[in-house]
Amino acid sequence: MKNIETKTLQAKIFVVNVILNYTLTSETIVLVQVIYGEEFVNKFIFDVDGTLTPSRGKMDEEFSKFFFDFCTLNRVYLVTGSDKPKTVEQIGNVIYGMAKRVYNCSGSEVWEGNDNVRTSNWKLTRRGYQWLENVLEESAFVLRTGNHIEVRSGMVNFSVVGRNATVGERKLYVEYDEEFNERKNIADLFNLEFPNLLATVGGETGIDIAPQGNDKSQILKDFDDNDELHFFGDAMFKGGNDYPLKKALWERGNSSTHEVSGWEETWEILHAYYANRT
Repeated sequence: MKNIETKTLQAKIFVVNVILNYTLTSETIVLVQVIYGEEFVNKFIFDVDGTLTPSRGKMDEEFSKFFFDFCTLNRVYLVTGSDKPKTVEQIGNVIYGMAKRVYNCSGSEVWEGNDNVRTSNWKLTRRGYQWLENVLEESAFVLRTGNHIEVRSGMVNFSVVGRNATVGERKLYVEYDEEFNERKNIADLFNLEFPNLLATVGGETGIDIAPQGNDKSQILKDFDDNDELHFFGDAMFKGGNDYPLKKALWERGNSSTHEVSGWEETWEILHAYYANRT
């Protein structure tokens, strides 16, 4: 018995060392599955923009290699306010396909690889559009780049500066928003005007708008109540688009949440996660 335990411990250490050096092999995958079984195959949920990638940017190449291995060894789910084309642009087809499920549009459009599981057909009313257009006219931030009201499955994304903004133009708005808290103020006013809808701050320049309950927390209907889930996001503050899922997971009491400042911190936490398993 002692000999078996020693071999198991050695194998675990070997697996962790392989992962930390980003050299996963098919033999290692089989070894992990045999040794750890369900204990090792945990369920992780990740926001994408600002959590796995720079804001509106592509996934770091080395982190992508690490995350590929991570997806192989764990059940990984992605939840993002973006649609599928934008998500693929950021993380690539391979990582997108490695996820067990991808919840685009905050869970209103669900994919398993190239198979669409379900899609919401909710549309914002004309009064809602007019309200947002009035905000555009009244905002003291005068720069407009286009694509300010983007329709997605089951939701709308609103941006004062516009989704066509360059990196430099986005930076100007980020600085403005940090000083005047414009997005949160807009979201709060929208929620007062449209109590059946929910506006939340997402990304660097956007506001996500959807029916009450169609936020990121809606994905939990696909999980068992006893599932231990680990959620990573960058907008878990009250009013952020990761907050509803964070709150719902806290209420479950058997899951963990990790608010990160960027993809680098996500990588650091996941790296430490494997190191601590020895």
